[in-house]
Amino acid sequence: MKQIASFTIDHMKLLRGVYVSRKDTAGTEVLTTFDIRMTRPNFEPVMNTAEIHTIEHLAATYLRNHSEYASKTIYFGPMGCRTGFYLILAGDYESRDIIPLLTDMFGFIRDFEGDVPGAAAENCGNYLDMNLNMAKYLAKRFLDEILNNIGEAHLIYPN
Repeated sequence: MKQIASFTIDHMKLLRGVYVSRKDTAGTEVLTTFDIRMTRPNFEPVMNTAEIHTIEHLAATYLRNHSEYASKTIYFGPMGCRTGFYLILAGDYESRDIIPLLTDMFGFIRDFEGDVPGAAAENCGNYLDMNLNMAKYLAKRFLDEILNNIGEAHLIYPN
């Protein structure tokens, strides 16, 4: 069986950052999948499910309400390894193209106050597994340490 593309990336060299994971087509539309790597694989502790779940709810809400990207957002969700998220956008993009969007999105998460959207029994299958404070901490950390001064090593997969 052919190995999928994401398993061919050397995760021992992979840094925190924003990477184009793949580009696919659906009809005539290009779909760009981004690897938003918030923790360094195999070097840092992974994120816990509660903060991942909270980031997912807040980021999905932000993206689906965004004036430009709402209609282009196909998917936002966590990686099984719990080191980051996948974002799929309709369109042909490079990593640098979405840094302003992600900077705003993680700022929204960092600054969020109140009830997490969709965190109720009638809206979510695991609504009790949320941690807003940790989600805000991780969003701030990713903004401060990666997004605000991102360089090529954090935008292009390592060889």
